[in-house]
Amino acid sequence: MPPRWSRVPTRQDPDFRRLDDRMTFAVHVALFAASNSGIWFVRTVQAQSWPWSIWVTAIWFAALVAHGLVIFAIADYSKK
Repeated sequence: MPPRWSRVPTRQDPDFRRLDDRMTFAVHVALFAASNSGIWFVRTVQAQSWPWSIWVTAIWFAALVAHGLVIFAIADYSKK
């Protein structure tokens, strides 16, 4: 059962914003893992030489790292 939020959730609430950003990051990680594992599985099984798969993985990983830095290091969740 998902956790219950004790008050009305809004993006102005710092606790809710932190939770929402982290859940969005988790979805980003899951999509990265699922998509890239599928690409690399098909590439390996079919012995394809897809040069674009390296670029897709590298660029998406860089975006994932940037997203993580923003969420965990840069974002300010203090009350305004």
